Amino acid sequence: MNSISNSNSKHVFGHPKGLLYLFFAELWERFSFYGMRALLVLYMTKQLLFTDDMAFGVYAAYMSLVYVTPMIGGILADKVLGFRKAILLGGVLMALGHFFLTFELPIFFYGSLGLIIVGNGFFKPNISSFVGELYEQGDARRDAGFTIFYLGINLGAAIAPLACAWFAENYGWHYGFVLAGIGMVAGLLVFRQGLKSDVFENKGFVPNVDAYNKKSLGLNKGQHIAIGAFLAVPLFALIIKFNEFEHYLVWVASLFLICYIAYIFTTVSKIEKRRLIVIVYFTVLYALFAAIFEQAGSSLTLFADRNVNLIGMDAAGTNSINAGFIILFAVPFSMLWTYLSRMNRNPNSAIKFGLGLLFLGLGFLIFALSAHSVDEFAKTSMSYLVIGYLVYTVGELFLSPIGLSKMTELSPLKYVAFIMGVWFSANFYGHFFAGKIAKLTTASNGTTNPLTEGIFGDIVTFFTGITSEMASQNSDNFQQLYSYLSVYASFGVISVIVGIFAILISPVIKKLMSGIN
Repeated sequence: MNSISNSNSKHVFGHPKGLLYLFFAELWERFSFYGMRALLVLYMTKQLLFTDDMAFGVYAAYMSLVYVTPMIGGILADKVLGFRKAILLGGVLMALGHFFLTFELPIFFYGSLGLIIVGNGFFKPNISSFVGELYEQGDARRDAGFTIFYLGINLGAAIAPLACAWFAENYGWHYGFVLAGIGMVAGLLVFRQGLKSDVFENKGFVPNVDAYNKKSLGLNKGQHIAIGAFLAVPLFALIIKFNEFEHYLVWVASLFLICYIAYIFTTVSKIEKRRLIVIVYFTVLYALFAAIFEQAGSSLTLFADRNVNLIGMDAAGTNSINAGFIILFAVPFSMLWTYLSRMNRNPNSAIKFGLGLLFLGLGFLIFALSAHSVDEFAKTSMSYLVIGYLVYTVGELFLSPIGLSKMTELSPLKYVAFIMGVWFSANFYGHFFAGKIAKLTTASNGTTNPLTEGIFGDIVTFFTGITSEMASQNSDNFQQLYSYLSVYASFGVISVIVGIFAILISPVIKKLMSGIN
């Protein structure tokens, strides 16, 4: 019996050896993604001289589209490509996108974002689904494995903003983007090494080799898909450029989602139908979570730049704080879920989702409380920013890696990559609405946005100690601060309320999960 079959060679630290390669492949891919993300809004406002409103529009369109394409990439992997080929194709497209950002021309700027969007559609759902395929149904290590995988995501996300921001600051924006591209290439090399080492055994191959190799116009199906992927890039580039029309795409994507899920609903068993309802419920909660959480790359970055007394890092570098806390807590959380499972005390996933939203809301309320430390320059203490990130990171660990795990476990087997795409569609909706939320923080809205009046106005005053009248009588910088904190206080309270509601109805959701915790 060869070494691959030996149980000792197949596992590392009690988990399948393939997890190690997927961990590092995702680490480097996320290094590239978050390195570019940390620079994007600052690059647009400082180098391209976009207004805040324009920059938020482009950023929201880009970040939402990045998470709508995984639905398509998931279907193509399920039906044609398999996980391996989809991940490789996606990685190549994303690497090209990062490198093309080094050319300061509009066609390259929007085209690069389009390449990353299409590439992410192939890469993101399928590497996550691949992790799930490493574990048997009901394996108690699954949640722990996904939490470890999530650590890889956040190691890349923590290092990238600091490294790419340093290169951008010292050598120019484009060197930061080049470093992000190098990270993507490193991720591809790690994944290819895993394929060569046969750590994935018989998993992730093309589902139907004969159908895949069947040629049309001299090309097999994989080649047709690759050409189609490149041809789709200009379409996404145009949607980003004319992002004011993105809401039409939201309707199209929603119709597609509803129709395809309805189709799946007619093809599966009664238990799988119940689980599909839970998948939709978890995805809706995650969309709300993402809409609030994803202020991190947009309004929170500008808040840090303009209204926080930063120590030891610049505004782009603050994007590493959340990921840094993930690194500290991911392994303890992974060990906690394993320990609680052994003790038969592991909370069900519906409760974890509620706790995730509860902690997210508390984090944003801490951001709002920073008003009590404001100085004469309308800047607040960095300690509130760090503590707020700490608290909402705990919320993320209760929700995001658990959601990844549950999608692979709740999904009907033949639709697992598409269902992972559905999960990531929550980020599509989340980023779309995150852009709307971020626009409420613009100084042009000042003290007249809806969150400074009525019951929300009372909430804002309760947490910040500032009324709209007080803000209007102060400097522009102070009014900008008030715009940020009014949004953070209001949506913090909304998140807390929804989190409590999710905990209260968790017994109903647990019953629908039909034996899955």
